[in-house]
Amino acid sequence: MKALVLKSNAHLEYREVSTPEPLTEKSYLIRVKACGICGSDLHRAFENGAYHYPLIMGHEFSGIVEEGFEGAIYRKGTPVTAFPLIPCRKCKPCQVGDFAQCQNYNYLGSRTDGAFAEFVYVPEENLFPLPPGVDFIEAAMTEPAAVALHGVRKLSILGGETAAVFGGGPIGNMVAQFLRYRGCERIFVVDIDNKKLSIAESMGFIPVDSSKENPVEKIMKLTDGEGAQKVIEACGLPVTYLQSIKSVSRKGEVVLLGNISGELKLGRDDVSSLLRKEIKLYGTWNSKIVPKGEDDWSTVLRLINKDLKLKPLVSHTPPLEKGAKIFSKLYQKKEFFNKVIFRMD
Repeated sequence: MKALVLKSNAHLEYREVSTPEPLTEKSYLIRVKACGICGSDLHRAFENGAYHYPLIMGHEFSGIVEEGFEGAIYRKGTPVTAFPLIPCRKCKPCQVGDFAQCQNYNYLGSRTDGAFAEFVYVPEENLFPLPPGVDFIEAAMTEPAAVALHGVRKLSILGGETAAVFGGGPIGNMVAQFLRYRGCERIFVVDIDNKKLSIAESMGFIPVDSSKENPVEKIMKLTDGEGAQKVIEACGLPVTYLQSIKSVSRKGEVVLLGNISGELKLGRDDVSSLLRKEIKLYGTWNSKIVPKGEDDWSTVLRLINKDLKLKPLVSHTPPLEKGAKIFSKLYQKKEFFNKVIFRMD
């Protein structure tokens, strides 16, 4: 089969490789139809972030069942997406279904080969069939959307609150959409990219251009000095971490979702503000696939094309053979990219 292989740091190559082996006894061979690039893939590809070389990255994907096993639930041709974290199912977190906290997990596209390839094996428990009307490009965004929803679900939203999202990229935009779905009334989206802010504004959010104005001051001004009651950081920059904390209201809640790049230093005044304002600060990682039906993944798939609009976030859908060139442009920021999803057809 053909695959985009990370041969060594900063060296990607589209070439012929062997078809993978099953990961478990109850694994399906999936023919990949679409697979998105995650920000973590750039770290893996260009910043010595891979666990090993060679590696086939790709963990945001959709496809169809090519082969099953005796007693398989899903038939050949079933359209699916997949939770990429493969838990040990033996440790304490796994016993209560908190698989993202597994102490000995495997992971498609990072710890083992993933979906920047024609085929990938996926355990049965990790598969989610696609609802009617959800196409492969949209389904490939289920994983990042579930991550966004998981973060939003940390918040105690009663309805009518003001919220702020730092980061207008795909994750930040999906966070804003879920905040609205959960009942937030006014939602600020902060970014430095005019195109991302334009997308956010076209979807009914209040854009704040932090390249032209202080976002904390702007949010405070537009909330009569109170600040936003619910804030989610979706950039991963030390400056936006601090701005998130500074822009939240008294008794407010902050979710830190972005994987941080660089060192974060909290000053005395910042810590004092956290204490005096009695701010609740949450960390979040990955998503949940239980209880079935109400889990993050099932909820996302149910909301696509309804309260969750994903197509406006996709800027590029190149074929996989152009992967090395696309990765290079993305990392060097040579042109505008929002969500990039490789199509395999």
